[in-house]
Amino acid sequence: MIEPGVYASVHPDPGMGRPNAGCVVDEDGVTVVDALMVPSQAGPFGDEVDALGLPARRVVLTSGHIEFAGGTSRFRLAAFYGTRLTSAHLDEPPNIPAYQHFMPDFAAEFVGLETRPITHLVDEPVMLTPAVELVPVAGYTPQNLLVAVPAAGVVFAGGMCSFGVTPLCFQGDPTVWADTLEVLPELAPTIVPGHGPPGGEAEVRALQGYLRACVDAGGDPDRIPDGPWDTWRERHLDAINVERAAMLRRGEDGIPPTMLRAIGLA
Repeated sequence: MIEPGVYASVHPDPGMGRPNAGCVVDEDGVTVVDALMVPSQAGPFGDEVDALGLPARRVVLTSGHIEFAGGTSRFRLAAFYGTRLTSAHLDEPPNIPAYQHFMPDFAAEFVGLETRPITHLVDEPVMLTPAVELVPVAGYTPQNLLVAVPAAGVVFAGGMCSFGVTPLCFQGDPTVWADTLEVLPELAPTIVPGHGPPGGEAEVRALQGYLRACVDAGGDPDRIPDGPWDTWRERHLDAINVERAAMLRRGEDGIPPTMLRAIGLA
């Protein structure tokens, strides 16, 4: 529990395929934030939500990426909230071979994985419940959601934040992402990231610095200078992030070839 009625499921060994989730106790039940990725994660998380003794009324997905949406079938009776892009992702069958290639530790659990569709689209800021506010933003992907709990001073950032873990920007825009992060400290002092332990403004500033360094690297990951990110996990993702930034600078909005190779498609 982070604050009364606000809970975070934080992976003890953060990294790719090992995301965070959370939930908020509302007047009519529980609002779940993200559903984790595979059954070994979503099952225990769902059990913890059930142990609160209230129904899971809503699941808010901060993005449609498999790390945050793969476990949606654990909450079959809930309504699902997400952006149009998340809805489009979940309307397509999961690309199991790509996930297995990119995250081989979970290869067996991806077999037969199914996700639930979005039932309610979120296009603009809204108070979803008396406790929970949804804020659409861009950066990690072109359409993401932040889930704020104003009374508790907490915001669930999903893929928009990785603390102590290198972020992955194969679909987003690192410049827009860094700029958008300015709103995070204004929303709440406590930020639950999609990967890594909860943090605050200092962690957000470090993430902004990394993203801007990827843009300034001009396509060469070796040009990322020393910084707080020197101790982060998953630094092999630098090559993807830097290539995506260089492609956008050239006016190319596509998946970086480094990412395509990472998922076995090139």
